[in-house]
Amino acid sequence: MKLSSYEPMQPTVEFRSISKQFGHVKANADVSFSIAKGSIHGLVGENGAGKSTLMSILYGYYRADGGEILLDGKVQPIRNSQEAINLGIGMVHQHFMLVENFTVLDNIMLGTEGGFRLASHRTEAETKLREICARYRLDVDPLAKIEDLSVGAQQRVEILKQIYRSANILILDEPTAVLTAQETASLFEILRLFKEQGKTIILITHKLQEILEITDNVTVMRGGTVVGAVATAGTSKEELANMMVGRPIQSHLPRAPYNPGATVLEVDGLQLADEQQVKLLADIGFNLRAGEIVAIAGVSGNGQSELLEILSGMRLPTSGTLRFLDKDLPFAKRHDADGLPLAFRELGIAHIPEDRLRDGVVKNFSVMQNTILGYQDHLKNRWGLFNFKAIGARCAELLKTFDVRPANPDLRIGLLSGGNQQKVVIAREVLAKPKLMLVGQPTRGVDIGTIESIHTQLLALRDAGVAILLVSVELEEVRALADRILVMCGGRITGELKIEEFDTTRIGLLMGGMHKS
Repeated sequence: MKLSSYEPMQPTVEFRSISKQFGHVKANADVSFSIAKGSIHGLVGENGAGKSTLMSILYGYYRADGGEILLDGKVQPIRNSQEAINLGIGMVHQHFMLVENFTVLDNIMLGTEGGFRLASHRTEAETKLREICARYRLDVDPLAKIEDLSVGAQQRVEILKQIYRSANILILDEPTAVLTAQETASLFEILRLFKEQGKTIILITHKLQEILEITDNVTVMRGGTVVGAVATAGTSKEELANMMVGRPIQSHLPRAPYNPGATVLEVDGLQLADEQQVKLLADIGFNLRAGEIVAIAGVSGNGQSELLEILSGMRLPTSGTLRFLDKDLPFAKRHDADGLPLAFRELGIAHIPEDRLRDGVVKNFSVMQNTILGYQDHLKNRWGLFNFKAIGARCAELLKTFDVRPANPDLRIGLLSGGNQQKVVIAREVLAKPKLMLVGQPTRGVDIGTIESIHTQLLALRDAGVAILLVSVELEEVRALADRILVMCGGRITGELKIEEFDTTRIGLLMGGMHKS
């Protein structure tokens, strides 16, 4: 284990030989390290390294099989989340725990309603919330409905909830996975303010540049154990990545020369309006050829998601022409999209959705069951029964080829880390050998080693002649994968660039709708 020169002078949290096992899988094995009071402490590692399990033990979701946790030098047996909250520990999860049709105030009061004094307690709670918002510059309206807030504002609500409950130790699990660059900068300002107030922040993230920007110290985990503990000022992205995966990471992946083939997808005059006739997509037109990756760049919420939903058959367009391999996609004379996603898959259109939990997997199904979703009819015998031997062999190939951990086909997929869930989704679609691959935010919330693996798979598909439409908010990902770049703003394509024309300033202007190319 690599140890640095830093030793926290006043540890507010100390883990001593924490171990946790799920069946045959060791999630944490003899984990020991401490976190300085009033610091921002980074916790990094590959998907499945044990980071979230360890934080879930600190927050009382899980009970450790062995070891102990000390808070301010005192051993604390944290048996459930309520005990953790009472001890001043708060946790903001990667997937928000908010009731969307409730107000901010309603969500924050849940569990602290005050019994028969609800009306007066509600007034007191609103006053307290407004004071907290002003003090920490959270800029949230307590009476706004969650469904009307941006993703960044919803995250501020989650943070507000923890402060309202007097959290002095704040755990943030992948807090920037769905944030824009501006929202991330705003979050970091809030975290720095917390630190000034003496609060302790534990930051789980795969974005190593953010670790270098915001943290004081970093603990690195791999395979359920601590493999490194360093002061942030004395490390680098390369050193952290090497510790995380145990090998150097390739910064530039090999790819064949750009040599596109025949046109696979033609989109012309695509329009989409919602029930209130608000335009979500306007005059979208582009072509996509075999053997090329066309990336769509833009701030989330500018029509990219709706475009992918239409092209994958999840949503009907209002108007426009969409042709796949010189034939119109079968939208005509339909009142809804029932059955279209399956029909599109039969045509050779695969889809890696932006939200893997909502659209990519069924959490309560096994890994093996999830590997056949959307392709189950291909794995039946002539009597219409599932060929379980073929399904098992296909799943074993998938787990090995895509390095899914743990490689247990019978494990409920909801128990896998987010990155390993993503590997299952990508593997399922790649193994279908599509002609067109629709890819939404493929590396959201995954570690640097998995990013390398996913990029390698996508480039291999491109080099094999598959047409790929990539939607990503990560400009570095766009730079690494794209042959051509389309930029979207306000439901329109505001510009197109060849990859050799890549320029962050120009793309930024196009993303803001401030410039026409």
